[in-house]
Amino acid sequence: MSTRLQDDRRGLARVALLALLWLGLLAWARPLMLPDEGRYVGVAWGMLRSGDWLTPTLDGLPYFHKPPLFYWITAAAMKLLGVWEWPARLASILGAWAGALAVFALLRRWWGERDARLALWVLLLQPAFYLGAQFANLDMLVAGAITVTIALLAQAALALERGLPYRGALLGAYVAAALAVLAKGLIGMVLPGLVVTAWLLSGGRWRTWLHLLSLPGLVLFALIAAPWFIAMQQRFPEFLHYFFVVQHFQRFAETGFNNVQPFWFYPAVLVLATLPWLPWLKPLLARGQAVDPLRADLRRLMWLWVVVVTAFFSLPASKLVGYILPAIPPLAVLLADGIAAHRQRHGHLGRGIWVSAGVSVALCVLAIGLLAARTPNSSKELGLELRAQRQAGEPVFLLGEYYFDLPIYARLEQPEVYVLDWDDPAIRRRDTWRKELADAGDFDPALAARLLLRPPQLALALCRVPVAWLVGPKTAPQAFPLLGQARQVAANDEAALWRITPETPSVRAALGCPGTPIAGSAAR
Repeated sequence: MSTRLQDDRRGLARVALLALLWLGLLAWARPLMLPDEGRYVGVAWGMLRSGDWLTPTLDGLPYFHKPPLFYWITAAAMKLLGVWEWPARLASILGAWAGALAVFALLRRWWGERDARLALWVLLLQPAFYLGAQFANLDMLVAGAITVTIALLAQAALALERGLPYRGALLGAYVAAALAVLAKGLIGMVLPGLVVTAWLLSGGRWRTWLHLLSLPGLVLFALIAAPWFIAMQQRFPEFLHYFFVVQHFQRFAETGFNNVQPFWFYPAVLVLATLPWLPWLKPLLARGQAVDPLRADLRRLMWLWVVVVTAFFSLPASKLVGYILPAIPPLAVLLADGIAAHRQRHGHLGRGIWVSAGVSVALCVLAIGLLAARTPNSSKELGLELRAQRQAGEPVFLLGEYYFDLPIYARLEQPEVYVLDWDDPAIRRRDTWRKELADAGDFDPALAARLLLRPPQLALALCRVPVAWLVGPKTAPQAFPLLGQARQVAANDEAALWRITPETPSVRAALGCPGTPIAGSAAR
């Protein structure tokens, strides 16, 4: 191996390592945020706790809002590295890292090393991209897989048109698309398909487009993506209808879900998300530029990528900021291209790029610092107190609210029992955690009957155990007078933790317990 090749590989390894360090360095610094981080990491904790890595569960009940890739990565990371915040966020870090390196590799091949490195660091310093990598939910993982898919399809198309080897990149794109589907469903293949189709067909490149339809690639895609869906359908006959019809098509088309926003929401988000860098788009819009055809072709891909993703997610009424993350990599490439155009015209970068980079770094670090100083809705302190005082086997009851991160921090070895008026018809009409649990209970009614209790059932459930723990809002004693028999152990701004001992005669009498307590869990 030549010295030049060795130096080249060392340089690439340094770039990859620095990117990973930047994305992951502060991922441990703040508690899990609710609801999303607690929910998705909680599902992974459920896999680790139960040993069932096939069926995602929310509090022990089958949970099919999303596919399992995030849960698998997170559960594996926590098994290897321990149950704490950094491994809980590793799936998002890896998604961002893979997407950034895919963009770097594509540009390095066709634009050269200098422009590729510039684009990589402009992307990594985007506050939205950085914070997405620091957030334990599915958005950055699927954004990274979508980015890898598009980058590999573009690499295959450009290589094919120049008579260069392309099949490895093409098969890699199908693998990445399969992983994207396992990360978040159909958008994992729909979005890359729309972007690359728009790019090629808008240039009249039908033959290239047809060559990207690979039978070996489709077989590889099916071998990776299909087995989990088949296994779930065999276990739960209503799975495919719920997953695809309810969670995909109805969620996309209907307005009954949360987070309704206007059509212009995502363009506004992109402007705000790239504000420190936005002036660098101006050089791209200047007239009279002499642009290499290959550079112009990839520039057109990036514009179409931004437009297609933004338009696609702007169609449904329900919109979340994280959905737009797949549009950040191409926008960062365009910003870097503007910087390169400025450098070519003026012979230097000037101070502007350092201002943009400095403001971005400050925003990234400041955001993490503020969230670490005060994480809203976290029940970490209650969970740690519960872990310190609770004995194995003592059941935990949640009263009217769901504290997604509690079982993680408390290391609960069994599902909690949720006490709520589950017969309220409003539960099924609103897209909340209550509906999520009610839907999950439909897949296992027998288990739901033990874990989803109505308020009148609580006293009898407590009578069956010698000691129990209850968590609820500080106002819970108004709705649950039996908390007068419990001792408050800990509290935060919103919630409190109580310990009750039904084995005590006075408590048994107050609860109206029949007969003698039976040792064991109320969830049995």
